[in-house]
Amino acid sequence: MSIDIKAPTFPESVADGTVATWHKQPGEACSADELIVDIETDKVVLEVVAPVDGVIKEIVKGEGDTVLSEEVIALFEAGAAASAPAAAPAAEAAAAPAAEVTTDADKVGPAARKLIEENGLDAAQIPGTGKNGGITKEDVQNFLKNKPAAAPAAAAPAAPVLNVPVGERTEKRVPMTRLRATIAKRLVEAQQNAAMLTTYNEVNMKPVMELRKQYKDLFEKTHGARLGFMSFFVKAATEALKRFPAVNASIDGNDMVYHGYQDIGVAVSTDRGLMVPVLRDTDSMGLAEVEATIADFGKRGREGKLGMDDMQGGTFTITNGGVFGSLMSTPILNPPQTAILGMHKIQERPMAVNGQVEILPMMYLALSYDHRMIDGKEAVQFLVTIKDLLEDPARMLLDI
Repeated sequence: MSIDIKAPTFPESVADGTVATWHKQPGEACSADELIVDIETDKVVLEVVAPVDGVIKEIVKGEGDTVLSEEVIALFEAGAAASAPAAAPAAEAAAAPAAEVTTDADKVGPAARKLIEENGLDAAQIPGTGKNGGITKEDVQNFLKNKPAAAPAAAAPAAPVLNVPVGERTEKRVPMTRLRATIAKRLVEAQQNAAMLTTYNEVNMKPVMELRKQYKDLFEKTHGARLGFMSFFVKAATEALKRFPAVNASIDGNDMVYHGYQDIGVAVSTDRGLMVPVLRDTDSMGLAEVEATIADFGKRGREGKLGMDDMQGGTFTITNGGVFGSLMSTPILNPPQTAILGMHKIQERPMAVNGQVEILPMMYLALSYDHRMIDGKEAVQFLVTIKDLLEDPARMLLDI
């Protein structure tokens, strides 16, 4: 029985998608629910799986082709898995090496493949724990950790493969992915269409660090989630957003939309680009729920499994460049939101405290905001509120 393989149903905000990677080729056997193709949209990469056991009969849309919602991209023959081995001898006789390469590629996910290429590894040596023995990114990372001595040996023969003479100036041209192009477009539009301004402050992280050190083991034992710094910033931002509604608003044409809820986006860096999944109704979330949700976002972001619903909406955004060592930066607005908070590296610095010099763990905070919606006074007071709440965490618990 022949079945049409169709592109996923895209949300209204997504016009079309691009065929990123075919994981199966015509004639290859597929198991039910096995990944066969990735479709890249402006926001996420969607996976299309085999509906039943069978083989791909024909690929209608090749890699790089643009597809519309529910458009036919391939023809699938159900129940024909047994016919794949019969076709194998002919293919093997015609191009045995090619078949071997294809088989290895099928077992390796996109993120794992990139890591293998960067480290000059042999996929055949990496044990796979994914579905049907597939190799995941975590498998590659574990392979690198468990066999440190193998890295130099694998890296040594990698140089001659490039065949680049010493001192030669080389270039590599790679098409920009749809997701990367969309990120670039939105960032440029944010700067061109908004009256963006940034205000800075600094916060003493010692109280939060001491509280975290005192309770992190008990917190993890009780809630099953690690106590990080982001949850404190999310709760402090939530309280500040309630006090300054303009910072929690958005601009829609000539209208200013004030939101009666706090949905905070948390920027997550992935191999495919920056994504901003949203924490819903943060006012009703506890620290443990915030930490668990952020950890889940990070895991699914690295695996390319963040969905459209995860990133829709959002009334405010927090981005943490400090995890990469940034001491200070100017975050760019995430339209149509009117403000974004930038966290940075915690740096010990000498500070004047009651006439005495003390070494304190300090962090610079940056609030970029749209001056069309938010006055400078509100922006500064909003940032000072976050600073005060973080320097005295008990105020968040007492709501004062």
